[in-house]
Amino acid sequence: MAKGKVYLVGAGPGDWELITVKGLNALEKAEVLIYDRLVSPRFLKKVTKSCEMIYVGKKAAEHTLDQSDINALLIQKA
Repeated sequence: MAKGKVYLVGAGPGDWELITVKGLNALEKAEVLIYDRLVSPRFLKKVTKSCEMIYVGKKAAEHTLDQSDINALLIQKA
């Protein structure tokens, strides 16, 4: 089984200027991006066209996936 890496990248409250250089580099190299509703659309523009983008956002009483399924997805995609 091949091994991959998972990076958890945050930018505080979504302000473009709060992302780290390492976080931005991870976005630009990502093969898969699993993201939630809090991500700024500006960040989403930094991934390549070939990057698989999977939305897993949650709002009160509206969950795309529950946390255990998100965890399993992270493992599967790694």
